Amino acid sequence: MTATASPTTRAERLDRLPFTREHGRLVFGSGLGWALDAMDVGLISFVLAALAAQQQWGVTDSELSWIASIGFVGMALGATLGGLLADRIGRRQVFALTLLVFGLATGAAALSWSVGALLVFRFLIGLGLGAELPVASTLVSEFAPARVRGRVVVWLEAFWALGWTMAALVGFFVVPRSDEGWRWALAIGALPALYAAVVRFGLPESVRFLETRGRIDEAEAAVRRFEQSAGVAAVESPLPEPVASPGPRALWAAGTRARTAALWVVWFSINFAYYGAFIWLPTLLVANGFTLTKSFGYTLVITLAQLPGYAVAAYLIEKWGRRPTLATFLVGSAVGAGLFAAAGSDTTILLTGMVLSFFNLGAWGALYAVTPEVYPTVLRATGAGAAAGFGRLASIAAPLCVPPLVDAGGNGLVFGTFAAFFTLAALATWGLPERRGQALDQESLAPSAGREVAR
Repeated sequence: MTATASPTTRAERLDRLPFTREHGRLVFGSGLGWALDAMDVGLISFVLAALAAQQQWGVTDSELSWIASIGFVGMALGATLGGLLADRIGRRQVFALTLLVFGLATGAAALSWSVGALLVFRFLIGLGLGAELPVASTLVSEFAPARVRGRVVVWLEAFWALGWTMAALVGFFVVPRSDEGWRWALAIGALPALYAAVVRFGLPESVRFLETRGRIDEAEAAVRRFEQSAGVAAVESPLPEPVASPGPRALWAAGTRARTAALWVVWFSINFAYYGAFIWLPTLLVANGFTLTKSFGYTLVITLAQLPGYAVAAYLIEKWGRRPTLATFLVGSAVGAGLFAAAGSDTTILLTGMVLSFFNLGAWGALYAVTPEVYPTVLRATGAGAAAGFGRLASIAAPLCVPPLVDAGGNGLVFGTFAAFFTLAALATWGLPERRGQALDQESLAPSAGREVAR
């Protein structure tokens, strides 16, 4: 008796494909939105330095801290709500909406007439920014073939370096040119609003999401679009089994709570160290005697070191695995922060800043590769958004903590604290699952958690 081959699911059909032009379009299309997001986040560091140097509105250090932190309040809320919405109305829809929200809010921020107005616009910017990142990484991970999924998501995250470099270029060439230069910088940051339409109509919706919503014809059309690009013949797939959406409570079900806790610790720690360092970097350099232009120039060079960090992480993520790569780059970030704390000359500040930038952004790339793999499709965007939202709480706290840390112990204490947080994140990494080369939904939940989801 001849055994009958089991039907090939649409997820398996996507996993068997090589990396195609359609994958490239998806990564570039999502990555461009990611870069515009990074540009908006990066611009605020240069705006803060300009407001402080020019004494716009008589702004105080405390007000500068809140201008930095209020955006992360919005990001914390946006990440959580964005993940929930993406599991209900779709990844692409939420992605386009977030670009529209933070693009329009950034343009409006250029017209700010007081600190209070800028705070309101920064909060709205944060709402859009916070929701966009976990949703984009989820969308890309759900299309990427299993054997290169981690690498593809790291390359998506590498667009962050492109966006931050764009912010550094705008900061260097635009912000110092006049007292209104920071307004022109924010006006440039309105570009995502225009790109939202491209995302809405140009990118595919997640096949896995479409299947959970019973939109089988759309899911089949999306798979065939990628198969055609690869020159692979389409095959029939069975109807997927209906799966109930478990809701956020499943993140803390027996069998998932340990990995959720580990993921949240990593997200919190890396957010605290990264945003505390890079949001304040230009301002700290100015406070140490650098001119505004020289401070921005150093920040630009330090930012460029992110690109090779992503490249190395993208290579190692499929060679070593997720956990070893993430832990290594977090330890490297801790060393870089410690060296920066001890730097005493212009040259050592630049070199140690580049070391910190290299390892820190490589760690971010690995973290975004790991995060969508922790949960199944029905919980993936919710879980990624919740982790990012919790991490944004650290983004709120970090800029507020920098001024008192500087007063208490100078830059040495500031960056020593960041090194401690990087070390904590490296330790928590070992509580995450290792999913290198596995299908995205293969053993996404422990058995007890799976039963919890099915209830």
